[in-house]
Amino acid sequence: MSLRGHCILSHGFESGPDATKVTALAEVAERLGWSHERPDYTAFDAKLELGRHGDVAARLAHLQALAAARAADGPLVLAGSSLGAWISGRMSLQVPVRALFLMAPPINRGGEYPLEAAAVPTAIIHGWDDELIPAADVIAWAAPRRDRLLLVDDGHRLSGHVDASAALFAELLGSLAP
Repeated sequence: MSLRGHCILSHGFESGPDATKVTALAEVAERLGWSHERPDYTAFDAKLELGRHGDVAARLAHLQALAAARAADGPLVLAGSSLGAWISGRMSLQVPVRALFLMAPPINRGGEYPLEAAAVPTAIIHGWDDELIPAADVIAWAAPRRDRLLLVDDGHRLSGHVDASAALFAELLGSLAP
């Protein structure tokens, strides 16, 4: 654990801990003095017999074990992309977090599982042309929370906005008092 705090960076479905976006966030966290980790959920995602997104319950349990241990040591920030954003939001209701960073968050995963998140400082980056999650849904979710929301000219993967994601994450971390 660094003096600033710890970041857990959760990759999306059909991705991995070395994905471009979470790697960029890890570099930002390190540069700003935060410790960080990137859990590997690929084994859970491969269990498609448990649902369209694999074993989401196992993803949540894995993140909960990590987050509970890290939250006891000091400030914790959860960040994630797509399904990683969804589990980060859900986990923020179970362990104390200082902030959330959500990339392309599924607002209503599969029509049955709405995104829920603690009332903590939250920054969101989302593509106007996201083919899976309409930008209007993200705007409607973020508005009553007064979350920081950056809408970019991109699709779900935000592949053209890795630098913008990293910059927004740096702003969020920089806004948190040590």
